[in-house]
Amino acid sequence: MKVLNFLALIGLLAILAGIGTATFFYGGFFNVAASEPNPAFVNWSLIQVRKASITRHAVDRPPAGLLDDPEMVEAGGHAYVVNGCTYCHGEPGVEPATFSEGLNPPPDLRAMVTDIRPEELFWVIKNGVKMTAMPSFGADNPPVRDKNIWAIVAFLKNLSSVSDENFKAWSTAPPGKYQAPGCGPGLAPGCGPGRG
Repeated sequence: MKVLNFLALIGLLAILAGIGTATFFYGGFFNVAASEPNPAFVNWSLIQVRKASITRHAVDRPPAGLLDDPEMVEAGGHAYVVNGCTYCHGEPGVEPATFSEGLNPPPDLRAMVTDIRPEELFWVIKNGVKMTAMPSFGADNPPVRDKNIWAIVAFLKNLSSVSDENFKAWSTAPPGKYQAPGCGPGLAPGCGPGRG
């Protein structure tokens, strides 16, 4: 009898917790404003779901030698600017646009890029992340080519060693000077459809 009472109590508590959670979220008590930080349990849950999903889906492997190729790092720095990444993330010698201060979570790549595997960076750039301001560059019209996304990954993985001067040179270069190998203007084998 005691076991049944204990199970009934657990069931009742689970039902009350479900009702309370539903009331909190569907009753409008959860503030969706980006200017307000999430409650700790919501923030923790979103981070855990995001990490698990990215880890499960990030299966594309970087091409051999990509991360150590100076040409790819330079091409990635150029692609980073051309595709508008600096507006939210800034980077060497470049402050992000003021609107990025209101993004939640803040897009601070320097704080996290060393802890993220290249496959995960590629997946995030290509697919974006729901409930953040990170768009899908693979869904752009036209989409950013995979080789250029890998070049951005090479740039990000080497971000700590990129000087302000080099980044400025790469970002202000004439079109075509810094492009991922095989991703020049026109039809480029291996780049797939889409823009540079």
